[in-house]
Amino acid sequence: MNPTEAPETLTVLYDGACPLCRREIAHVQGLAGRSGDAGLCFVDISSADAPAFAADRERLLARFHVQRPDGSRLDGAAAFVAMWERLPGWRWLARMARLPGALTALEWAYRGFLRLRPRMQAMARRWEPSGEPGGAVLSTYLERELRSDHAGETGAVFIYRGIAAVARWRKHTELLAFADRHGATEAEHLRLVEDWLPPAQRSRLLGPWRLAGWLTGALPAVFGTRAVYATIAAVETFVDRHYQQQIDHLQQHGGPEGLLDLLLRCQADEREHRDEARLLAGEPSPLLLRAWCATVGSGSAAAVVLARRF
Repeated sequence: MNPTEAPETLTVLYDGACPLCRREIAHVQGLAGRSGDAGLCFVDISSADAPAFAADRERLLARFHVQRPDGSRLDGAAAFVAMWERLPGWRWLARMARLPGALTALEWAYRGFLRLRPRMQAMARRWEPSGEPGGAVLSTYLERELRSDHAGETGAVFIYRGIAAVARWRKHTELLAFADRHGATEAEHLRLVEDWLPPAQRSRLLGPWRLAGWLTGALPAVFGTRAVYATIAAVETFVDRHYQQQIDHLQQHGGPEGLLDLLLRCQADEREHRDEARLLAGEPSPLLLRAWCATVGSGSAAAVVLARRF
């Protein structure tokens, strides 16, 4: 296939009545949506709205399947690998699965999972979260993104606490006022995100996020206000992009009522913080400060990846 051509559509056949499958496919749909050219479509074969698969429904529900454009199908580990090849961030796993013996090992692992699946489904149904204040279930993609938002807002609160601690020590009233004002906004963001994300779904690494946030604020504050403002501008530049990814997903795929408004509100506040900090920092920044800000941006991106998973 020519690299400029869109891939042929691969149809993912999944069990929408299974809470495990439903949450995993929601995450995959989010990744496919972000790619824009994954060539995946999704059919819930547990639904009566999929009559084309009625004759084979029982067999299809027993194992994971994907269907090629010519009507042929792959199942089990081979189906997962075919799907992974279309997903950003997962193609490396598909390449690993092509190594000698890897696909066989994955198939044995999948068969082991199938033996445990009924028990895992029962547990998932008992513990399936309500997520939204209105009681709707968050998709896996949105749950992971909100977990990263919660971790990020926790870190932001502690960034300003670190700045405030140094500002009080140095008796710098202007910097202390800046930290208190912005910190209050971040604390409100944290409260709003917590309304959507129950404690059981929050990051297990909140302790490290608090410490990292405090140090990210306190260290530049030791070197002066310009370092603080440049650091905040770097952090908020990343946060703006992070929120935009989620906003784009909700605008394309929809989501629980009120969540898009929340993200737009938070993004607007973060952009205001970014623009104010940029203005106060001035241009151009010294080389060492630019290197620090690049490190802060990379660290923020790494923290989001971890928070999504843990």
